[in-house]
Amino acid sequence: MDAFLARQGLATQNAGPAGVTEAPDLLDQAPCGLAQTDAQGLLRRVNLTFCHWLGYTADELVGRRKLQELLTTGCRIFHQTHSLPLLQMQGSVSEVRVQMLRKDGQLLPMLLNARRHTQDGEVVDEYALFIAQDRDRYEKELVQARTKLEAMVAHANDLQAQASDRAMFAEQMVGIVSHDLRNPIMAMLMSAELLGKGVVTPEQSEVLARILRAGDRASRLIANLLDLTQARLGSGLSVSPQAMELHATVAGAVQELSQVFPDRVLHHVQQGPSRCIADADRLAQLVGNLVSNAMAYGESGAPVLVTSTREKAFFSISVQNRGRPIPAGIMDGLFDLMVRGCDEVNTGRSVGLGLFIVSEIAKAHGGTVSVTSTLEDGTVFTVVIPQARAS
Repeated sequence: MDAFLARQGLATQNAGPAGVTEAPDLLDQAPCGLAQTDAQGLLRRVNLTFCHWLGYTADELVGRRKLQELLTTGCRIFHQTHSLPLLQMQGSVSEVRVQMLRKDGQLLPMLLNARRHTQDGEVVDEYALFIAQDRDRYEKELVQARTKLEAMVAHANDLQAQASDRAMFAEQMVGIVSHDLRNPIMAMLMSAELLGKGVVTPEQSEVLARILRAGDRASRLIANLLDLTQARLGSGLSVSPQAMELHATVAGAVQELSQVFPDRVLHHVQQGPSRCIADADRLAQLVGNLVSNAMAYGESGAPVLVTSTREKAFFSISVQNRGRPIPAGIMDGLFDLMVRGCDEVNTGRSVGLGLFIVSEIAKAHGGTVSVTSTLEDGTVFTVVIPQARAS
């Protein structure tokens, strides 16, 4: 304790004039616990604050108890294996968190600072201890908040995984059902074609034509759903590029679509040579999706123009329709899954697969798809697919 006095400049102030508190009183009234021990930890001096906090008198501690005996078992082990070695090596430790045992058995969280030095040829350790109940409570609240947050994050991850599993299951079911629907649709179409070859009345002929158009539409929708399943659950759409005639393939698709949309005008324009490398079936599907989109969202009385163009390094297919421009707010996500060009006008006409499949077909060929839409020039979807010059 003499060292405490010396550092305060009060070592010789044992008494003073009236109104001046003596040095020992200052140490007893310090807002922290002060203690001095020998090298073995036996308490040599303590202040009143230290005694008051722990519920002991000075006579019960000085020369009778070791500081480590006032620590909990875990803190005692830490003190022996950490604090004391540090004191011996560097001469001080600071802000060591400990729990001390009060006389009544209650635990008192404290922060400990210590310094080792030599006094009268003897090694002594001096301790300053501060109550840390508020800090301990704050840290516990932080730990509880972190634990709660981690639990919430884990729960959110579980919900996300469950949602992903449900979405995966739904897409698998779409693929399974779509695959199983192909056979009855084909049987219906073949039956309608056979009936049409016999003797039928004009009314029956019209009914058969409607059946065939509906069957063709259902077949295209099923093909799109199967492609969706492959694109989402597999490695993307599969294509089989080979030498083909671009203009002839597009012309054939346009001719078939003219029968599907008999009340609409559909033109085809050819530009440049025709030879290219691509998957002809996929290109016909691409044209069908773009034309169906143009028929659904374009002006009903205006023609739809399909243009196939062959250049040296690429070929392109574009479909143009007249009508209201596509809102600028949805242009960037137009080729995303389940996005429609104008929901408020054409509800129920599309499930939003056509343009997504177009984009996937273009990607599978190493190409791109883009769109421009203005009131003057109409809406134009353009697919560009690169080609080797040798082709």
